[in-house]
Amino acid sequence: MTTAKFDEATDKIVALDLDEGTIIRRSVEVEHERKVAMYDLLDMNRFRPVGDFKGPYKVRLGIEDGKRIVFRVDNEKGDHLTDINLPLSPFRRIVRDYFQICGSYYDAIKKLSPSQIETIDMARRGLHNEGADVLVDALKDKIEVDKATSRRLFTLVCVLHIRG
Repeated sequence: MTTAKFDEATDKIVALDLDEGTIIRRSVEVEHERKVAMYDLLDMNRFRPVGDFKGPYKVRLGIEDGKRIVFRVDNEKGDHLTDINLPLSPFRRIVRDYFQICGSYYDAIKKLSPSQIETIDMARRGLHNEGADVLVDALKDKIEVDKATSRRLFTLVCVLHIRG
């Protein structure tokens, strides 16, 4: 994250595309999370690649070779500006743990008490925040984002991480 003020007119993503070629399957719950994250991200985000770039931006998010997350950043006209590559390895454990607890949460809402559901949901949100923080740290010196944007991007990284 950054302490510098974002320009609401230019420091944002206006179009987001996921590299669907890397996705093998999605559960109904994961597909719902993807739709919500994409809708919320496009509705409100703060995103500024480091460098001499002018937004707003079109971003394609994908995973290459099962080893790295790639942000392809274009300007609003579609001119390519930069690619940001992040190693996937720092995310593997947290994504695995996050999906495991999400599974427990989805099972819990069918059969457990509200207090038990809330306990699992707090753990789920904690892991999600941890993942968003790992993403912010990985993006440091590459892309500046706010907390809400990092949370939504982490959700999308999780969706892309599903390999079947």
